[in-house]
Amino acid sequence: MQEYFSLFGLPERFAIDPAQLEVAYRNVQAQVHPDRFAHRPEAERRVAMQWATLANEAFRTLKNPLARARYLLSRRGVEIDAERNNGMSHAFLMQQMEWRESVEEAADDAEALQRLERDLARDERVMLDDVKHAIDEEVDLVQASELVRRLMFMEKLRREIDEALALLEN
Repeated sequence: MQEYFSLFGLPERFAIDPAQLEVAYRNVQAQVHPDRFAHRPEAERRVAMQWATLANEAFRTLKNPLARARYLLSRRGVEIDAERNNGMSHAFLMQQMEWRESVEEAADDAEALQRLERDLARDERVMLDDVKHAIDEEVDLVQASELVRRLMFMEKLRREIDEALALLEN
């Protein structure tokens, strides 16, 4: 498996410069874009397509902080199995219940849903800073994996809020 960070010439860290990632991605795409191989033999066109697909997948993964954290943990042998992992702290389980109740209570109040979404986004930013610290500085993969599972829940909750807002708009 090709390593995404080395594909773009970036250090394997959670904290990356988005602009640097964008430039590196564009450079790789310029080299492997299938259009450059349009008049080449079939085998070369196929390889170019595979490299372009890999570059796209790597870019999407590294651009998204949650996907990047999951990828880094996977590279270090930590698989996030959120569906079967119920090792969340009691405090976070209680927080989940409170958030769910808040979303249910605000289901027909767009302003309340938007407020919940802003609060959730704020909490996610704080948690992403904690992930950066756990992965890049402390190398505490257990803590990082718990934070990632929390962020996955929060992402799912944000989608539910977005769906509730969309229903109110219609």
